[in-house]
Amino acid sequence: MSTTVPEVITEIPRQTFPVALPGTMLAAVLYGQEDVRIQQVPTPHAGPGELVVRVSAALTCGTDLKVFRRGYHAKMIQPPALFGHELAGVVAEVGDGVTNFSIGDRVVPINSAPCGDCYFCNRDQENLCEDLLFNNGAYAEYIRISARIAEKNTLLVPERVSLEHAALTEPLACALHGFEASNPHPGDAVAVIGGGPLGLMIMHVAALAGCKVIAVVKYDEQAEVAKALGAAHIVQSTVTEEAVAAVRELTPGNRGVDIAIEAVALPETWEQAVDMVRNGGLVNFFGGPEIGTTVQFDTNRLHYGDLTLKATFHHTPAICRRAFNLILSGQFQADRFLTGHAPLSDLNQAFAQLLDRGTHGHSIKTVILPGFSSASIPAFGEALP
Repeated sequence: MSTTVPEVITEIPRQTFPVALPGTMLAAVLYGQEDVRIQQVPTPHAGPGELVVRVSAALTCGTDLKVFRRGYHAKMIQPPALFGHELAGVVAEVGDGVTNFSIGDRVVPINSAPCGDCYFCNRDQENLCEDLLFNNGAYAEYIRISARIAEKNTLLVPERVSLEHAALTEPLACALHGFEASNPHPGDAVAVIGGGPLGLMIMHVAALAGCKVIAVVKYDEQAEVAKALGAAHIVQSTVTEEAVAAVRELTPGNRGVDIAIEAVALPETWEQAVDMVRNGGLVNFFGGPEIGTTVQFDTNRLHYGDLTLKATFHHTPAICRRAFNLILSGQFQADRFLTGHAPLSDLNQAFAQLLDRGTHGHSIKTVILPGFSSASIPAFGEALP
């Protein structure tokens, strides 16, 4: 993989913001299942320790798509609420007491921050914090960043790095957490089930770490991207009916992979992951199914196969910084994950395309640009004016 910093594909020039922000702004509001409305809402203002960030780029996300389809997220959001959580932008207003950020700074605010004091935080499990503070509202012209997130989990973006690329920090942190928690070693055979954005990110991270990646995907476009991101082998579910057997055939003696990571969030793929892994191997249930979903496993296989089953959720501030540094290094192919631009007014259309991967299999992440109209949106790959 190249170690040079990727060429900036889009950029919004630094601006000097007025002291008084506009009274209202355009924002996406989640009301329920597949009910997101683009509305005028009051523009937020920064309280003590807080920031208001002008959103330069907000990215569509598999989690947001899941929230859109289900109408809620058990941990992150309950309607009606402002929507979206992957973004980068420019500081437009700073609250009293803020000393580490100034108006005009380019930043990537992560969508959460732990309390630092609870049972889990004291045991280095900040992703399970009992008072984990989430932030939503990236699909808007402006977003308020709480004091805790501003202090603990907002990162300055160097001028040489595209804000679009920087906005990938949060999902990459989730992928990095899932991979690192799977106890990988260079040379391990790692099967990743799922060709969505996070599945592809896990494949890429695993390949960069020196693992032999077997990508289990559905669509031709996903297979093509997986290869470009370093997958050694592709198992395509639309080509073979026996994905488990196909994966095992790619390992010595058909013994199975060292690590299987499920990134689809369906019970059948959870069960497939257990069947793909070798005796003594590890299965990571990365994808989160709906509340109440159940699965069935052969207890004999689990016990006598000495399998490790685990799941990973979210990220920590330390993992976010490692993900951010990976983007800054240039090793991470950020441009592979950004496949189009759209104005905020077209957010529902962007979600519809992501839901219909059979027709739009090339869509991975759409960059939502709240500062542009349909008439002024640039073609993907063109510099923003």
